[in-house]
Amino acid sequence: MNDIPDLEGPEFGPAAGGAAQQLVVFVHGYGADGNDLIGLAPHFADLMPNAKFVSPNAPYPCEGSPFGYQWFHLAERTEPEMLSGARTAQPILENYINDQLASAELQDRNLALIGFSQGTMISLFAGLRRERPMAGILGYSGRLVGPDVLAAEISVRPPVVLVNGDADELIPADQQATALKSLQGVSVPVEGHIRAGLGHSIDEAGVDIGRQFMARIFGLQAP
Repeated sequence: MNDIPDLEGPEFGPAAGGAAQQLVVFVHGYGADGNDLIGLAPHFADLMPNAKFVSPNAPYPCEGSPFGYQWFHLAERTEPEMLSGARTAQPILENYINDQLASAELQDRNLALIGFSQGTMISLFAGLRRERPMAGILGYSGRLVGPDVLAAEISVRPPVVLVNGDADELIPADQQATALKSLQGVSVPVEGHIRAGLGHSIDEAGVDIGRQFMARIFGLQAP
């Protein structure tokens, strides 16, 4: 795997100290970096004091943002382009996840992905094609890449929650309905939430939805 780039980025926790019992991987969006989402970790850490939160920088410098990174390029934003990009990024994210799980001595059942925008795209793409099911995937302001090939390629069916804003100027909220239909069609347990007036962002209510999801998939009691 020497040809697969190694990822690095900020980390947080476990807040309680000691060994991690859960691993949460934040997967940032196009043009951002790991610092963009690691700030969410404290909002989840009171619920998950034994979780380790990691937020890797995507592997490639972003052509549209001189200080950011991308999981794959988005020159045309066509479905074939995004599918090709997701296939390229998948093994890179997989390698990082596997290394993090091994380092923390955890299994996929202890793993959750939290993606934003392009990070949601690659989280869904990679997470539904792993060898073993993870605890769950939470996606903000994103969409499903490759719905036409999903039935042939899906290998696991972890629970999924999607949160989109109906004022999103980059990824229209109707993309969520398309994703829900495709995921339900292959028996993935999924629920969607549309936030009124929200653009391409994560709001407090969205974080609360995410906290409830984490509590459910990890069997935790929300404070």
